[in-house]
Amino acid sequence: MKLTPVGIDLAKNVFQVHYVDVQTGEIVSKQIKRAKFLEFFANRPQCLIGMEACGGAHHWARELTKLGHQVKLMPAQFVKAFNIRNKSDAADAQAIWRAVQQPSKAVAVKTEMQQAMLCLHRMREQLVKIRTMQINGLRGMLTEFGEVAGQGRANLAKALPGILGKLSQSLPAVLIESLRDQWAEITRIDERIAAIEKRMREWKKDDPSVQAVSKISGVGLLTSTAAVASIGNANAFRSGREFAAWVGIPPRHSGTGGKIRMHGISKRGDAYLRKLLIHGARSVLANSKQLDPWIEQLKQR
Repeated sequence: MKLTPVGIDLAKNVFQVHYVDVQTGEIVSKQIKRAKFLEFFANRPQCLIGMEACGGAHHWARELTKLGHQVKLMPAQFVKAFNIRNKSDAADAQAIWRAVQQPSKAVAVKTEMQQAMLCLHRMREQLVKIRTMQINGLRGMLTEFGEVAGQGRANLAKALPGILGKLSQSLPAVLIESLRDQWAEITRIDERIAAIEKRMREWKKDDPSVQAVSKISGVGLLTSTAAVASIGNANAFRSGREFAAWVGIPPRHSGTGGKIRMHGISKRGDAYLRKLLIHGARSVLANSKQLDPWIEQLKQR
């Protein structure tokens, strides 16, 4: 049975739908409001629905799958090549309609639990950035008065009481109290980060896939939970090389006339997951006493 291809450009309130009616041959390009979206597809025969893998796409993919449709999520970069006109909602929906009919690897639809775990990672990453900003700001203000703590968070925490005690003899009390408040805020951020990591550990106990990935050397709580949640369905990859290409770790190459030039890593995949994997690999190199011969050769090169 050949399914009717449908291209959908998702938006906040109004979705653009593009398809060709199989009975009349009419090209249909119409807008559907969010409240009527599922109702429209509930009354249609099974379709091959294409959408860009953007915000909200996984939710709608799950809902459309429940209605019996086949959903294919595609990277925006892949869809962009099929937009032959100026950008608009109608043109984007038509480009998605063209793209969904091409042979390509689809983005795996994530479960609600996988999306929830990625939300926890985003919240944690945001808190870590805020904490780093707060610490750097505190260091900068202390440097203004000639006080420089040793490198690292632990050295700052150890030296801060003495520094504030020394500065309190010459600086206004309002500033000293404000500096103490900023350090207290950093401590509260630490507690929030620890609480998020505790919730991640609870999910790890209940998910066998996360437990299996955690057994790999250099893979800890963050990497294992982020990998399982980001991948979606591991069966989408036929080999480890394919997964590495998806993450963006293999080198980028260009060539002409039969000559191939290798460059740095492509960085075309998930930047957050790639960062965690690279940090894990560095940890293995730094702490392992006996490395694989291939890694030894790599270090020598």
